[in-house]
Amino acid sequence: MDLESQKRILELTEQNGAENMLVILGSSEGESAGLSAETVTAGDPTYAGPLAGVSLGLRVYHICEAEIKDEIPSDLYEEQVGMMEMVMDVDSIAAEMQNIRSQHSKF
Repeated sequence: MDLESQKRILELTEQNGAENMLVILGSSEGESAGLSAETVTAGDPTYAGPLAGVSLGLRVYHICEAEIKDEIPSDLYEEQVGMMEMVMDVDSIAAEMQNIRSQHSKF
């Protein structure tokens, strides 16, 4: 997750409260999605950005997880995400997200 995104997430969390935040990721592979998820829950693991050492504990999901996918109109999801979903290892990504949530999420 780039430094500007970290900064913006930190600002939004300070303005709205962590309990009112939900982060939806779209990374195409589990490891990078996991790093981003860890960043918004436990803090930047690289200690390079605004979230270094900052444990926000935000709720985080991937766009391909059923909990999110089911909330999006199917035609819109297919138009915006469907093609990428065909080449992603959705099960691996979902497992990584669940692992991060079980370890770090406060909500």
